Amino acid sequence: MVADRVTMRERFRAVTHFQPTDRPFFYPQWVFPSTVERWQDEGMPGDVTFSRYFGFDRMAQVPINRGLLPPFREKVVEEDRETKTVVDESGARKRIWKEGDCPGMPHFEEFGLRSRDDWLKFKERLNPESPARYPDYWDDLVRCYRGRDYPLGIHGGSYYGWIRNWVGMENLALLYYDDPDLVHEISDYIGDMVIRTAERALDQIEFDFAWFWEDMAMKTASLISPKLFRDFLLPNYKRVTKLFREAGIDVMFVDCDGNIDELIPLWLEGGVNGVMPIEAAADCDVLKYRETYGHDLLLMGGIDKRALRFGKEEVEEEVIPKVRRLLGDGGWLPFIDHAVPHDVPLENFQHYLELVRRIAAEV
Repeated sequence: MVADRVTMRERFRAVTHFQPTDRPFFYPQWVFPSTVERWQDEGMPGDVTFSRYFGFDRMAQVPINRGLLPPFREKVVEEDRETKTVVDESGARKRIWKEGDCPGMPHFEEFGLRSRDDWLKFKERLNPESPARYPDYWDDLVRCYRGRDYPLGIHGGSYYGWIRNWVGMENLALLYYDDPDLVHEISDYIGDMVIRTAERALDQIEFDFAWFWEDMAMKTASLISPKLFRDFLLPNYKRVTKLFREAGIDVMFVDCDGNIDELIPLWLEGGVNGVMPIEAAADCDVLKYRETYGHDLLLMGGIDKRALRFGKEEVEEEVIPKVRRLLGDGGWLPFIDHAVPHDVPLENFQHYLELVRRIAAEV
């Protein structure tokens, strides 16, 4: 029996533990700004919050700042009609296009971490004892969190993605072989910093999940080999997830774009038991993952955004088989397999949500 009134927190816990509940847990969908503009032109009100309009659930993370403190001072160094070149908060010099949906996909000209001397400067900005790691109103937050009705998480760090952002993808690929000691030092320092900055929160709050971020795969495969993952990433995953599990957290998702087929077993070995957004465009097969890993792996996403561009028939062909199988088994959070682009009509996205809700009532 499912209780008459189920809180968002109870719903999330039930879904992520393969237990029955009133309906799926709807994580707020990512969309591009131009998608919102199109949907507003097609009837979505502009004075209603996105989550309220679509009926998404609330899901939050504690605001512990693991970034560079202080960040490097951002400044514009060049600008023309179409682009501007900036030095960003990590010290990287990058060229950004002013128009389009992906201003966050710049051309990097130089990265902030280029040598061991640079790493020493980065370490100073990654001091876990920096007073701004926790917000000034932390005690008030803790009191609010104790009475919450929504799931709350804590970030577990990034042992490829952050380093890649600091040194550059090609540079990191070379560093694994040219200076492995430096990469180990950086990885271990991140692990130390994450653990030390998490301890206060873990002592004061009961969490529902942990969240990692990597973006370490392209369309066909991982950006590094399983051997490099085991050597450079796995030890810190194990010690961070061990800390979280000792604090009662048994739901741990990693956000990674691209084809993650060869990465999933490694994350599971490292203690991470959930993956998202499961990009169909990168040949990630959410149904295959369920068949292969059963209840050992939590899933979020996997609905191909490309299918939502056309008519309702194409939406149904994509959504119905996947949703019937995944909702019938549990352990899956509905989600389009990344940000919804502007070529998806509002009525198609609404039809997708209606299908999920209808199927949930049937299974």
